Amino acid sequence: MSATDQEIVEAVLAGEQHRYAELVERYQGKIVSYVMRMMGNYDDAVDLSQEVFLKAYTALESYRPQYPFTAWLFRIARNASIDELRRRRLTTVSLDAPVSTEEGDMQRDVESDGPSPEGTYLEDEARSTVEDAIGELPDKYREPLVLRHAAEMSYEEISEALELPLGTVKTRIFRAREALRANLERIEAAQMQASGAEGS
Repeated sequence: MSATDQEIVEAVLAGEQHRYAELVERYQGKIVSYVMRMMGNYDDAVDLSQEVFLKAYTALESYRPQYPFTAWLFRIARNASIDELRRRRLTTVSLDAPVSTEEGDMQRDVESDGPSPEGTYLEDEARSTVEDAIGELPDKYREPLVLRHAAEMSYEEISEALELPLGTVKTRIFRAREALRANLERIEAAQMQASGAEGS
């Protein structure tokens, strides 16, 4: 049975520094994924994620074990991302935008048994519609929604990470979903109208 986050933190603070690698391995994927959605560039996300884990390590004594470690770690990742975005004056990107790599732009999700070209086109169209709808959400709604569905965090973890009351988090995610639904309906209606105009 694997150790809990709190047990690993206690072991690291007790002198078993090598065990910090267990936390890095456990959360590296989610942190890179989250930072990449904020930064829009895979290489930048990897670099910043390494800084996040370094900051977390040096601040480990400030972690309070009564709270989820994931929330504490994602708060560090969030602050680091926001600081970097402010420094570069960049905007956030959509959830499934292409990732910039040395080999060129790559899609985040790659299917091993890919669909037909027609299926890929329809999936891309649907994904683009969702991206547009999410992109139009106010930051206060978009961020908890991304943490809930992209980072797969619980309401309690999001509450701790964003330093918001639990009720506020639930309300904002509810309103985000309602706004997202309205945005999708409006965007799809506009697309259908445009398609009809092209066909006439």
